[in-house]
Amino acid sequence: MTSRTIEFFYDFSSPYAYLAHEEIERVAAAQGASVTWRPFLLGGLFKNLGIDRAPILNSAPNKVNILMTDMFRWADARQLPFAWPAQFPLNSVKALRVMCQLDGAQHRTVAGALFRAYWGHGANLADAAVLAGLLSAQGQDAAALLAGTDTAAVKQRLIDASAEAFARGACGAPSIFVGDELVWGNDRMEFVTKLLQGWQPHLPT
Repeated sequence: MTSRTIEFFYDFSSPYAYLAHEEIERVAAAQGASVTWRPFLLGGLFKNLGIDRAPILNSAPNKVNILMTDMFRWADARQLPFAWPAQFPLNSVKALRVMCQLDGAQHRTVAGALFRAYWGHGANLADAAVLAGLLSAQGQDAAALLAGTDTAAVKQRLIDASAEAFARGACGAPSIFVGDELVWGNDRMEFVTKLLQGWQPHLPT
C-alpha cells in the first residue's frame, strides 16, 4: 500500500530544506497526504558520512556561483525571502532541540517561522536570546522550550533522529521519505508526487 505520510527530515542550517519546507506541504495537500516534520542534525550526518563541513564550502568557485544563483531562483519561484546569512554554517543544535519538543501544526508553524527568520532575514538562531524572541512571537513558552533543550531526553531525541536518517540512507537535507523511498533535495518534488500516487520506479538491484 502506498504511504500517505511524508517524512520531512530537515535542519535549519540547510538552504535546500528552507526552499522545500513550504512546497512539501503543498505537494502533500494536493495528494491528500500529510507531512511529519523530522528535525535532525545535518552536522552529525556529515560526520557519519566523513564530510568535514558543508559541501558548498568545499566547492569550486564556478560551482558555488551557479549553486547560489539557483538558490535565489528557487526562492523567487517559490516566493520565499532569501538572503545568505552572515552566520553560516549555523550551529542549529539548540533550535533543533526546541523543535524536538513540538508536534503537529505547532511544529510546522514554528519551524516555518524559524526558517524564514534565518534564511529570509539573517536571524542568528544559535543566539538563545534571538531564538527566545522568535519563539515568543509565535506564542510559545520560550523559557520552557529553551530549558528543555538541556534535558537528556530531548538531546537523545535529536541524536536518535540523526542516526535514523543516516541508517535510512540520507546524505543531506532535506531528506524526504515516502514509505521506504528516499527523495533528496528541494528540486525533486515530482518524485514525491509520483510516489504518493503509487509510482514504483525501476531501479538497479
